[in-house]
Amino acid sequence: MATAADIPVATDPVTGPALSPREIVPADLWEKQVCLLMRDYPYDSVMATRVLGQGYAYLLTAMSFRGQGLGLAPSKLVDVGAHTIILDTVAYAELCDKYNGGHFLHHVPKVEMKNDGSVIKTAHLVARAGWDVDLPLWEDAADCGPCHPGNDSH
Repeated sequence: MATAADIPVATDPVTGPALSPREIVPADLWEKQVCLLMRDYPYDSVMATRVLGQGYAYLLTAMSFRGQGLGLAPSKLVDVGAHTIILDTVAYAELCDKYNGGHFLHHVPKVEMKNDGSVIKTAHLVARAGWDVDLPLWEDAADCGPCHPGNDSH
């Protein structure tokens, strides 16, 4: 099984451009989830698109490293995108089936916030996995990361 160190950085000219969730998510589902973000948060379509894209990049990265117990954690804004994705349970179950080897990526939040660097480490791992990383959405890394450490859940 590959580790984070085995995956080339997305900006490496050999690997080409970074991956985009828009290439994976059906257009109608993408638009629906962007609209859900705009309904539930004070986001315009540009911000909603950014947050949703990072949510998908985060979840798909977590799925690609299943079984490694890396303790991945999103920033607060990226977590908003991830929650929008997982709350659409039928589409999320299909995503897990297709990209997580048929295993459901559970959501196991903790009450306490971690301040252990796991969020910025996760952003770097997302980039190493080939996804475009919108760094301003990961800036609150110091005071976030409540997800259950060391297991394969979000």
